[in-house]
Amino acid sequence: MASKNENLHKAKKAKNDEFYTRIEDIENELVNYKDFFKDKVVYCNCDHPTESNFPRYFLLNFEKLGLKKLVSTCFINDGKGWIGTKEKDGEYTIEQLEGNGDFRSEECIEFLKQADVVVTNPPFSLFREYMKQLIDYGKKFLIIGNGNAVTYKDVMSKIISNEIRIGVSKGVGGHFWMIANKEFNVIDASTKQKDGHTLVDISLACWFTNMKNERGKEELELSATYTPTEYPKYDNYDAIEVGKVKDIPKDYYGVMGVPFSFMDKFCPAQFQILGVLNPKLKGKWKYKRMLIKRKITE
Repeated sequence: MASKNENLHKAKKAKNDEFYTRIEDIENELVNYKDFFKDKVVYCNCDHPTESNFPRYFLLNFEKLGLKKLVSTCFINDGKGWIGTKEKDGEYTIEQLEGNGDFRSEECIEFLKQADVVVTNPPFSLFREYMKQLIDYGKKFLIIGNGNAVTYKDVMSKIISNEIRIGVSKGVGGHFWMIANKEFNVIDASTKQKDGHTLVDISLACWFTNMKNERGKEELELSATYTPTEYPKYDNYDAIEVGKVKDIPKDYYGVMGVPFSFMDKFCPAQFQILGVLNPKLKGKWKYKRMLIKRKITE
């Protein structure tokens, strides 16, 4: 089985790192925000108006969600992009854009300014720039990205302040089967064929949002007990190493380094996130850890 981030590395090397979202995965996540979309302008700015499942979902549920307007734009290399538009009681119209549909273009930024919320799956290779744009323009969003994005400075600062959180249906850990583009040619144990598509297990992919959801409402049950031997301190920071989220000790209130899959279990009332560390333990560098600390509650 490929490692958790191996498919992303393979895809980037092959320059085909765009993966497409299945309609069932969109449905499973969007159901958690159904009351939010009433009278909202939704913008899917990385989605072909007729081929992407994001505009398809919103077209199928336009009346049910009570949308005000749907706009979908897509990038066309060496050509003009496409735009799909539907307003309340209107038809879904599809036209060519003036430019190529790049989300960074002035044309698409104008659509972004008019939107209330952005919902899409942007190219993984541009995720850092894409997320920064949403933050800069102060937009509500529900997007799919690489779970490693929690290490980005802009994203981490928002996570620490609880302004950005992980989605409900799929967290940083586990599996996220996505549709590969036609150029994807890596076939191994972490790919499969279904309904005429090549599906790829992008294990670190997850939903990111700055909308309220139910994740983090329940505290993590802790059962492990701290000992200095089982939880050594880092060479370069005053914090203990916790190799697995399930092994967070119930009786330790100092700083701990944990895997990023901790985000799936993060409860703001129980823990405080302090930042990210590239730790050194017993003379060896380890993979980046998230620094956390228990909150003392009655």
